[in-house]
Amino acid sequence: MSPLPSASTVPLPAGQPRFQPPSNATWVVMLSVLCWLACTAWWRPLAVPDEGRYAGVAWEMLRSGDWLTPTLNGLPFFHKPPLFYWLTAVSIKVFGMNVWAARLASVLGAWLGAMAVYGLLRRWRGERVALLTLLVLLTQPFYFGGAQYANLDMLVAGCISATIALAAQAVLAREAGRPYRAALWGAYALAALGLLAKGLIGLVLPGAVIVVWMLSTGRWRQLLQLFSFSGLLVLLAVAGPWFVAMQERYPAFFHYFFIYQHFQRFTETGFNNMHPWWYYGPMLVVLTLPWVPLGLYAWWRSRGVVGETVDGTVGPGTERDLRRLMACWLGVILVFFSLPASKLPGYVLPVLPPLAALVAEALLRRWPQASDATRGMLGAALRRWVLGAAALCLLAMGLVVHFDRQSARPVVATLRTLQAQGVPLVFVDRFVYDLPFLMALREPVPVISGWDDPAIRKRDDDRKELLDAGDFDPEKAAALLVPSAQWPRWLCRSPRLAVMAPLDAASRYPQLAATAPVAQLRLYSLWVLDRAQLEAQGLHCDARDLPSTSPGR
Repeated sequence: MSPLPSASTVPLPAGQPRFQPPSNATWVVMLSVLCWLACTAWWRPLAVPDEGRYAGVAWEMLRSGDWLTPTLNGLPFFHKPPLFYWLTAVSIKVFGMNVWAARLASVLGAWLGAMAVYGLLRRWRGERVALLTLLVLLTQPFYFGGAQYANLDMLVAGCISATIALAAQAVLAREAGRPYRAALWGAYALAALGLLAKGLIGLVLPGAVIVVWMLSTGRWRQLLQLFSFSGLLVLLAVAGPWFVAMQERYPAFFHYFFIYQHFQRFTETGFNNMHPWWYYGPMLVVLTLPWVPLGLYAWWRSRGVVGETVDGTVGPGTERDLRRLMACWLGVILVFFSLPASKLPGYVLPVLPPLAALVAEALLRRWPQASDATRGMLGAALRRWVLGAAALCLLAMGLVVHFDRQSARPVVATLRTLQAQGVPLVFVDRFVYDLPFLMALREPVPVISGWDDPAIRKRDDDRKELLDAGDFDPEKAAALLVPSAQWPRWLCRSPRLAVMAPLDAASRYPQLAATAPVAQLRLYSLWVLDRAQLEAQGLHCDARDLPSTSPGR
């Protein structure tokens, strides 16, 4: 199928787009996009820490039956709100305990973002611009890979993209004298889902983009018209109940979630992934290959073409407004995430839809300048670029599968055998994020470490997350977060004990150094310690250390 279907060349008055209701072809596009985004979601094991963490929290929600309070190893976990966990728990319930089900929420987030920009451009620019934008977006390795990564970034990116697209639709439709309230209410509803997906950025970022866009296009008088009382009621009805419920259960919730997780983490520098302010620029060029360099080349060759409509379906004013929207969308979000010192690639996933739209427009504006013969060559070349970019997406995923060796999956079979024999499991010095999901554990796992070390609170890792979660349930934390001083007593609690720990833990726990691990992974090793053998080596167990049942199973 050609990426450049013909469009009507009959111009319409400015601001009066041709109405294009969803057709059978549109439904085919929607289904095809979903299938493409999900096609390799089953291929690789869960990555740690992120995928193991978030899939594990969703599994705990499902196994406990508590759909309000997210928990990490049985402790209240309020780093992020619950939308991803809800969607993933439902997916696991329907499709079973597998990595494809764990990634479905991210697939749906990517699909939502892609269809939002496609729908907006199709409505106001025509099928040709919309379809090329969609092809460019879907064949960016960054977008394709992000759709199959089980964390919150792609889900909130989809909500942000849909919020911006619906708000812009409401503005343009109102100016054109067409119904707009449904789009406006939809924007508020999607902002609420963004709030439930990853917090305030789901509300603040699309609002900032729309405000900057309207100011830059001289629509400042219309800003107040976007503040809808009924829309606010929709937002509060969708997002409000969960936040109120958590504050009622845990009085410290609001301060921790809004003040610490949002504002203090945004400004502090004690977290991982410290990068300079320009980090996202070159990163985007590399992770969206080949499209950004191709788009820049096409823009340079067509830079003298200003004010022409690309496909003749709208007036030049609407075209300029949408181009400005995409530029504001890209710029506001890039600037926002470039300010803090801590940066992760997934933060800027919301800029990929407008980036794809700008690349597609540059390619299409290059098109009319070519001769008929050259235009045919360009069309064939562009089809090859699309196929090559799609192949690059699959190759990148294959490389990740080949080189990612951090999963705990290789020890699952051994641990299942030990579990069937009644051997309890403990973690030492680290929480193995993906094991609770991979083994579908029914109970939390005790974690033995030096929890009294004040430096733990200054790091951004698994032990800090567990300590923060434990603050909301100190009684349960006392049973699950075991001080290192109690390590000898835990060795006495069962005839055999399975221990997952990093290799360097042997330097801190002599009993590990005296026993060879039964399995050694890149991040962790598995030991099976025999109490009788340890007693022969000098371990002393008295009656208090020998309960009739073994905790932690």
